[in-house]
Amino acid sequence: MIDFRYHLVSLIAVFLAVALGIVIGTTALNEPILTDLERQVSALTEDKRSLEDQTQRLQTQLDTTEAFEQAVGPALVNGTLEGQRVLLVSTNEDVAPETVEQVTALVGEAGGSVSGTLSVLPAYSDPSTAASLQSYATGGGLPAGIELPPTDDAGQLVGSLLAQVLMVPAEGAEPDAAAASSVLSGLSSLEVLSADRDTVAPADYAIVLTQDAFTGEGAADRNATLMELVAALDDAGSGAVVAGDAASAGENGLVGAIRADPDLSASVSTVDNVPTAAGRISAVLALSAEAEGTSGTYGTAEGTQPVPPVPAAVP
Repeated sequence: MIDFRYHLVSLIAVFLAVALGIVIGTTALNEPILTDLERQVSALTEDKRSLEDQTQRLQTQLDTTEAFEQAVGPALVNGTLEGQRVLLVSTNEDVAPETVEQVTALVGEAGGSVSGTLSVLPAYSDPSTAASLQSYATGGGLPAGIELPPTDDAGQLVGSLLAQVLMVPAEGAEPDAAAASSVLSGLSSLEVLSADRDTVAPADYAIVLTQDAFTGEGAADRNATLMELVAALDDAGSGAVVAGDAASAGENGLVGAIRADPDLSASVSTVDNVPTAAGRISAVLALSAEAEGTSGTYGTAEGTQPVPPVPAAVP
């Protein structure tokens, strides 16, 4: 009979054979596998360097283009807003301060001046504040001569109120500066907007600056409220332009919402690349075209023109 030691020796022999086979097989396979891995790493390293070089070239081209546009911008807009006053309205806190400063400077290069800058705070378009805004607009403490539309829509009421005290009609008397100060003070106390200075003078035109898009279920309602403000500013003055970034031209962005509205997009120009020099030039040129009743969509999104037509009189 085969005893236990025989079985033990046989099992040990089997395990040794398996281990030896694994060692021999691994040794035979290690070299080609290692070579293939080294080749892949080398290829990936070369691809990375190539992409870095390409990125650097593209960034250089972008910087050169931006510098060129900034250099020619003053010449392109020169005289297009001669003697005109422009109100800047920032619709959210994401609008970069440098964008406001750069647009202000370009308006000056065009011969115009900025009468003031308003910042619309989140509460302005928040449905939960609609009741308090409606109460303020219809409460009877407004400046004399204000005629509000027959509606209970808070967005329309406040938009009309702001437009009447901040925009100069193409034909008609200029609003009283004291009335503008009173209304801005009242709305500031409700924490729905703020002004960059104590006194904001009435303006002929408005540039509404925006960035990114609203999120959540209330996005459409917030955009609708801001669109009512834009429409009121455009109707009360000589024209308005809404300028934002690429994200604002999306479905839940203000620029995108205006472009999706046939009536408003026919009367208000939109720009979707205002963070760039080309976009700021477009905003100013579009504003001057508004005086002639010409509105358009400008920027880089599908279906837009790169820039508005440059007036023939401008060198």
